[in-house]
Amino acid sequence: MDRRTDVLVIGGGATGTGIARDLALRGVDVTLVERDGLSSGASGRSHGLLHSGARYAESDAEGALECLEENRILRDIAGECVRETRGLFVQLSADDPAYFAEKRAACEEIGIPVEVLDGDAARAAVPGLADAVERAMWVPDGVVLPSRLVAANAADARDHGARIRPHAPVTSMTLENGRITDVALGGDADETIAPSYVVNAAGAHAGQVAAIAGVTVEMRPTRGVMISVEYGDLEPVLNRCRDPADGDIIVPHDDEVVLGTTSVPVDDPDEYERSDWEIERTAAECATVLPSVEDAEQVRTWWGVRPLYAPEEADRGGRGISRGFHLLDHADPSSAHDSDGVENVVSIVGGKLTTYRAMAEATADLVCDRLGVNAESVTAETELPNAADPARLDALVREFDGQGPTDVDLVSRNGST
Repeated sequence: MDRRTDVLVIGGGATGTGIARDLALRGVDVTLVERDGLSSGASGRSHGLLHSGARYAESDAEGALECLEENRILRDIAGECVRETRGLFVQLSADDPAYFAEKRAACEEIGIPVEVLDGDAARAAVPGLADAVERAMWVPDGVVLPSRLVAANAADARDHGARIRPHAPVTSMTLENGRITDVALGGDADETIAPSYVVNAAGAHAGQVAAIAGVTVEMRPTRGVMISVEYGDLEPVLNRCRDPADGDIIVPHDDEVVLGTTSVPVDDPDEYERSDWEIERTAAECATVLPSVEDAEQVRTWWGVRPLYAPEEADRGGRGISRGFHLLDHADPSSAHDSDGVENVVSIVGGKLTTYRAMAEATADLVCDRLGVNAESVTAETELPNAADPARLDALVREFDGQGPTDVDLVSRNGST
C-alpha cells in the first residue's frame, strides 16, 4: 500500500525545509524528500550572505524591503545559524559616484540603516582595505550558515510530525485525471508516496522535477564560483558599490573569507564546466577591495548554480539585480507562466537564501488554501530549535547529511566551533 501524505515537498534546501516546517507547524502531514542530502543544492553552495536589502535598494525597492524584514526575523529566530557581522559597501576611485549616491538614497527611502564613511575612516574600520576606496557605507548585512539553517528547519518540521528523507530521489510520478496520484522514490526510500498535494521546491532542478510531474517550469540556471582563502579578523561583509559584476563580494568567516562570484549560464545544473578563469577573475576583482586576498592561500573552491526563473531573467543576462520568487500554480493560468492543468502541484522558483522563510510562508499559504486548512503561519515568531546551541545544530547537520561547502569551516565535524 502506498504511504499517504497531505503534502510531498520535493527539495531539501532552505526553501523546501522551510515549507515543510511551516506546514508541519500548522498541523499538516508532510513528507520532504531530497536526493543527495539536505543543503546539497544552491543553499549549501552559496556565499552565505544575509542580505540587508542594500544590494537591491535602487533597482527593486519591494525586494529590498522584503530582505530587510527577513533579515530582522532571522536575527530573532535563527540564533547560531546566522552571524551579525554588518556589511560595508565600498566605492573605489574607478567606480561611478552617482551609483553610490543612488544606493544611499534608496536605502534611506526604504528604511535600511546606513552610515557613510570617507576612505580614511573606512580603512581605519577595516584594516587592509584598498587605498583606492574613496568612501563606504555601513549596512546591516550579515552571514548565514546555510547547513545549520536548513538542518534546524528540517528538525523542527520533524519534531512536528514531518518525515524527512534526505536520500530519496523522485524517480517517477503517476497522473490520473489531472492530478498526481503517486510519486515513486528511489535511494534509501524505495517506496511510493500518495500525496494530496505536491510542492516542487527543487531549485535549479525545478524544471526537471516539473517535467516528471507533467508540467512546465522554464529555468535559466547560472553557475557562480566561490573561493575560500585564509584571512583572519575581517569583521564585515564587503560589497563593491557598482553594477553587479564578477568578484564584487567578500564574506567573512573566522579564519577565512569567501570571495565571490561569477555568473555563467549552464544547460545542466549537474554537469557544467568549471573554469579557471572564473577563479582568477574573482580573486583579482575582490583584491581591488581587499588587496591581500589575491595572494592568500586558497583553502577550497566550489561552484553553485542559481535557480533563476527564465521569464524573469530573459532580459537580465543572468546578472539581474532583482531576485524575486515566483509561485507557479499549475492548475491556475493566472499564476503559472502556462497553465498545465495539473490540479495538485505548485512550483516555487527564484528567490534568495535570505528570503527563504517568506517564500515558504507564501507557498504554505497557497497549499493550505487548496487543502482547506485554516491555520496561519507562525514561523516569523517561532524560534528554530536549538538555535542557541551550535553543537546540537552541527549534530543535526551530520544527521541529515547536510554539510555544504559554504560553511564547512564554521560548522564543525565534532560539534564545536
